[in-house]
Amino acid sequence: MGVSTQPDPAQPSSPAIIDICIVDDDPAILEMLRETLSNFGYRCFGTSDPQEALTYVSNGKGRIVLCDLKMPGMDGLTFLEQALHRDPGVYVILMTGFYSIDSAIEAIKHGAYDYLPKPLDRQRLKKTIADLAEQFGRRRRIHDLEQRLVSDLEFYGIVSRSPAMVDVFEMARKISQHYVNVLLVGPTGSGKELVAHAIHQLSPVANQRFAVCNCSAIVDTLLESQLFGHLRGAFTGATETRAGLFEYANGGTVFLDEVGETSLAMQAKLLRVIQNREIQRVGSPEIRRVEVRLIAATNRDLRSEVAAGRFREDLFYRLSTIQIRIPSLAQRLEDIPALITFLIKKYNAAYGKQIQGLTRRAQMVLLQHPWPGNVRELENVISSASLVAVNDFIDVHDLPEHLQKPDRALTPAKSWRPLPLEEVRREHIERVLELCLGNRVRAAQMLGIGRTSLYRYLKREGRVRPANGIAAV
Repeated sequence: MGVSTQPDPAQPSSPAIIDICIVDDDPAILEMLRETLSNFGYRCFGTSDPQEALTYVSNGKGRIVLCDLKMPGMDGLTFLEQALHRDPGVYVILMTGFYSIDSAIEAIKHGAYDYLPKPLDRQRLKKTIADLAEQFGRRRRIHDLEQRLVSDLEFYGIVSRSPAMVDVFEMARKISQHYVNVLLVGPTGSGKELVAHAIHQLSPVANQRFAVCNCSAIVDTLLESQLFGHLRGAFTGATETRAGLFEYANGGTVFLDEVGETSLAMQAKLLRVIQNREIQRVGSPEIRRVEVRLIAATNRDLRSEVAAGRFREDLFYRLSTIQIRIPSLAQRLEDIPALITFLIKKYNAAYGKQIQGLTRRAQMVLLQHPWPGNVRELENVISSASLVAVNDFIDVHDLPEHLQKPDRALTPAKSWRPLPLEEVRREHIERVLELCLGNRVRAAQMLGIGRTSLYRYLKREGRVRPANGIAAV
């Protein structure tokens, strides 16, 4: 059984608010270091059992660890590896009576913060701990600033600082006061429902009901009943008379998600609601008046659907009195850090956690991911990671498996062929333009070139065309 001096809960917290754990098999050194660090003004405790120290690290009690390099049962480098695995945010300082430059470099490569020779130089130890305390203080200040920034960036549950989303917020404010239909266009998971809810909250009828219907999740016969209501006995299973969403939200707002999935017959019924403000319950001849604001959303190109005969042209123009395009997360990558901070705060409250953020390597994984599922996918990742994380910082092993081992398979060598640099350049520019939905201003920003240079290139290639999608800013 190792010698241990347990953390003293009654001892006042140090100014740095950090715990220092000392791991050494020599009880005399343990007591000497504990007394020295206490005199420096830090809260500390010690043990001669590395496993006990690892338990402290796992529980977040040892954010700084002073560990002897040579110990029976577990050497310092093994302890360092296991400690970093349990908490990537821990700082381990190794101590040894067999100091050499090569061993110091090896320790630093393995992740040690510092490598101190014994007997310890009191002033060097004091400066090392003081520097770490300052880092902890700086990290806390940055964390507080990030929290305040996220609060300033939040717009009715939506967090963004990208120019594209700021335009969306501004348009939402402008149109919210006017009783007009709105069409929200954007990929799945980009936050169309949140924008719709923000428009409702900003409107004069914010105290009225906001009803949501996912048109793609309900078959056509049930969708009609869901929207317009039905009489008892109107169809098999209709055991009672029920009002539909339009009656339920009368005086408020109805949000129709994925309206592009509706049939032509249902589109005709929706057109009547918009034109005449009238509905009929299924099985009833009675016409009922409703006053609702209609906000529709789609991830499809409804103009193409109209051209293909799958969507009514008159309904399209009625719905798109005002059209707002919601950018994908890939088009506003600068929002990811703020979104992560916002979501961690949300799931800290939901799961009773105190997660401070992500490790650097976890941040890199998230920043390099293409996010095909947009903000919804990011939220699912943070929710899952927050639930399983046991440390103050989410690490790579807390992320879903597909992010821990991303598919980085390269094109097989047999399919590779050498290309002239000009052709590679042309293909890359086309792909960036496609990613930006034809927006040349944002494409130029992503490519790292001037807008004039991109225009000149497109003109030379004979590919100048009207920008599609988000308007240039």
